[in-house]
Amino acid sequence: MTTYRIETDSMGDVQVPEAALYQAQTQRAVDNFPISALTMPATFIQALAFIKQAAAKANAELALLETDIADAIISACQEIIDGQHLTQFPVDVFQTGSGTSSNMNANEVIATLASRKLGEIVNPNDHVNMGQSSNDVIPTAIAISASLATEQELIPALQYLSQAIESKAQTLENVVKTGRTHLMDAMPITLAQELRGWKYQIDAASSGIQQTLPQVKALAQGGTAVGTGINAAPDFSGLFAKHLSATTKSSFKPSDNFFYNMSSQDAIVSLSGQLKTAAVAIMKIANDLRWMNSGPLAGLGEIELQALQPGSSIMPGKVNPVIPESAAMVAAQVIGNDSTITIAGQSGNFQLNVMLPVIALNISQSIELLTNTSVQLANKAILSFNVREDNLQTALAKNPILVTALNPVIGYLKAAEIAKKAYKEQRAIIDVAEEETDLSREELQKLLDPAKLTQGGIAK
Repeated sequence: MTTYRIETDSMGDVQVPEAALYQAQTQRAVDNFPISALTMPATFIQALAFIKQAAAKANAELALLETDIADAIISACQEIIDGQHLTQFPVDVFQTGSGTSSNMNANEVIATLASRKLGEIVNPNDHVNMGQSSNDVIPTAIAISASLATEQELIPALQYLSQAIESKAQTLENVVKTGRTHLMDAMPITLAQELRGWKYQIDAASSGIQQTLPQVKALAQGGTAVGTGINAAPDFSGLFAKHLSATTKSSFKPSDNFFYNMSSQDAIVSLSGQLKTAAVAIMKIANDLRWMNSGPLAGLGEIELQALQPGSSIMPGKVNPVIPESAAMVAAQVIGNDSTITIAGQSGNFQLNVMLPVIALNISQSIELLTNTSVQLANKAILSFNVREDNLQTALAKNPILVTALNPVIGYLKAAEIAKKAYKEQRAIIDVAEEETDLSREELQKLLDPAKLTQGGIAK
């Protein structure tokens, strides 16, 4: 059975589990918000520890916090940064909109750890939260966690996916297939051209994400309660950013306007919008792969994805495109997360946005999902698929749209007549064109060469 101790805060006594590192305010939040069993992301908790550590260093440098207390706080924070004590952060995401409960959760856990190290009381509010407010801490934690995860995990994953697509494209330079518009046969392209379209999408999405980061990394910390910086030393924000940047090895700076950072989450809304763009690109690639892999007999059957697991509990031998399907669901989730972040971003009432925890959850999840699916899509779909050239060539030979290349020679109307006849009789376009025009077969072979047609230009 769980045993309890009594903790006291400004509202009175509260029972807290004996083994818990947190104190009264955290327990009140646990009792008040039994909503979802969703707790704040680990990257966000780590960001809180980065904040408390950098704040302790800044306050010690300003001679506002005793060195031994600061050292104990710094050491306690490092344990959390290193991934310890995550179970001590039980507050539900759907809590007070400022995230005050999570800020106090961090203050209390760090204070308990620091007190044990120091052998005397370290106060959660007076020491760990010195020069801070939940109102600048939580927006700062969102910004730190999002920017570090994006820089260290997502951008490398997108670059890896881009490189994988290019690597595969280089092996497919001479593989010609029927292009498709409206899901209908169109002029031929090479598989390499098709894949490089995907690559450009991923590169453009990655670039868009990176362009949002400087604004995200201009931090609210130093604005305290309402943006004025009350109870924080004038030099605190600059010293805080200096220490944070040194610890994280990423460049952060104080915002030019704390009121902006605390009353809005526009920078995160912008980042989320670019994550949505990446999700749209992932969805497009995943669906192309599913279509190209469809069959193997009654679909397009242009490629064969790696067989990873049985596809049916009732149909023996069935294999499904599980990685593209997983990626498509990730894309759907990220697009939905962006809608949540957009709605939450509108909740900046006067000097504070009051949907901060749900923003933190959704931006973190979007970054994590896109990171992981990019790697899986690269390794288990892009790099490993095989081309079914027999199917490609069969479809290409009968493609009536090849007649488009004859437009400059015989005119659109005559070309359309030939295309319709070829399709109706299920014959190769070159055979019908030889019957219906004065062009020799040698001329037609030159004009209708699919590989040449992938290079563009005007037929001569």
